[in-house]
Amino acid sequence: MLRHFQMFADYNRWANERVYDACATLSGEDFRANMGAFFGSAQGTLNHLLAADRIWLKRFTGAGDAPTALDAVLFEDFAALRAAREAEDRRIIGWVDSLTEDDLAATISYSPLTMPTKIEQPLGPILSHVFNHQTHHRGQVHTILTSLGKPSLVLDLIYFLRGEGERWQ
Repeated sequence: MLRHFQMFADYNRWANERVYDACATLSGEDFRANMGAFFGSAQGTLNHLLAADRIWLKRFTGAGDAPTALDAVLFEDFAALRAAREAEDRRIIGWVDSLTEDDLAATISYSPLTMPTKIEQPLGPILSHVFNHQTHHRGQVHTILTSLGKPSLVLDLIYFLRGEGERWQ
């Protein structure tokens, strides 16, 4: 499973780069426009993804800044948000690379922001959630982009594996 999660960390970085490249073509007004996504805009959704990753990594590692709200706007400015996303993706990759199979099987405890109670689960399934969560909300950004007349993005894992991610096959 460790190699599987390393692949997902690399795929996550790759897919985030593609989404951010596409969002870089938006005007500031379009980037902030409420398009009916769960977090409203591309800006709100991308900030949510960064916030959620910071929350999870703080739970996993005990290090780093973590917001106290899932809808926190950590960065208004696109360039600053992108730089923070790139740094967080490097942090995720480095942390996943440091794990062992025993780490993946170990139980961790945390308290969700939306339900302040203690939860205990093995790390492996939680890590699956983290990567699935990214995919879910990147799909929302994709819909925002196409709703604004931008070209559709190819974000499929299989596409990544046929190209830049070939080493994971």
